Amino acid sequence: MLLEIIILLTSLVVLVYSADKFVFGAAAIARNFGIAPMIIGLTIVAIGSSAPEMVVAASASLQGAPDTAIGNAIGSNITNIALVLGITAIFKPLMVSSLTLKREVPLLLLITFIASYMLFDLNFTLTEGVILMTGFFVFIITLLVVTLRQTKNKKADDPLLVEAEMELPKNVASGTAIFWLIFGIILLPLSANYLVDSATVIAKAFGISDLVIGLTIIAIGTSLPELAASIMSLIKKEDDLALGNIIGSNIFNILAVLALPALIAPGAVDAEVASRDIPYMLGITFLLFLLCFSLSGQFRITRLKGAVLLIGFIVYQYLIFSQLA
Repeated sequence: MLLEIIILLTSLVVLVYSADKFVFGAAAIARNFGIAPMIIGLTIVAIGSSAPEMVVAASASLQGAPDTAIGNAIGSNITNIALVLGITAIFKPLMVSSLTLKREVPLLLLITFIASYMLFDLNFTLTEGVILMTGFFVFIITLLVVTLRQTKNKKADDPLLVEAEMELPKNVASGTAIFWLIFGIILLPLSANYLVDSATVIAKAFGISDLVIGLTIIAIGTSLPELAASIMSLIKKEDDLALGNIIGSNIFNILAVLALPALIAPGAVDAEVASRDIPYMLGITFLLFLLCFSLSGQFRITRLKGAVLLIGFIVYQYLIFSQLA
């Protein structure tokens, strides 16, 4: 059992590291080919932030553990909002001015409601997976079109886009970029397979479900990059990017990550999803919506609001593990 725990932790570290290098290599290659930094930031980097969850979801579904994939998507969204954003806001309050984010927070709430509706009957169908994945591509295309239109009309630069462009790799040799891209492509699925295998063994040994493993260990582990990225963004005074990383990741988790188990292994879903996890994800997302928009019209998340979110994460973990006792 000790060996399985070591494999799980090691594969989790490798998964996160290889995802970061994959994004670095892909973004550098795109920049070397003359693709606009704005496009790279909205596509490659944004999608890459959810690469660990996507690869784990695909691997788990292919191995016959779709509940692990579903748990990973739901758990990551709850962790991103309650733990990552909570700690980030406690570290330093966020003042957001990005129009893009002000549109995406209500959108996140809407698609979370739609996904919740799909899962409430405990039967995740292929059609529902297609709908979510189609929504993912529509979202990316719409975001690009709206952003390009704003740029063409010479409107003020959106702080989120400006900050995202500043974080892109510069002056990276094509050979180096290709190396890291291939490095990520090889290690991402390999580490994900080991992660799912070891998590399954541990779950069976302790008598817990694949869903719980996905909701806790894997979800928290794959959300650690968002925590690091958000805190670093605050240190650099990039508040819009700090929140943008979380909102964007959650949108991708719903539309792309959650779609994968329905596309690869459609069928019955663990009953706990409808009674505990979906309502909590929907509730914590609605709480974020309320906390973001104040009566004064400011888009601000204070330390007190961050503490409320963090308490929400602790309560959720208590609900999960109290039911295991």
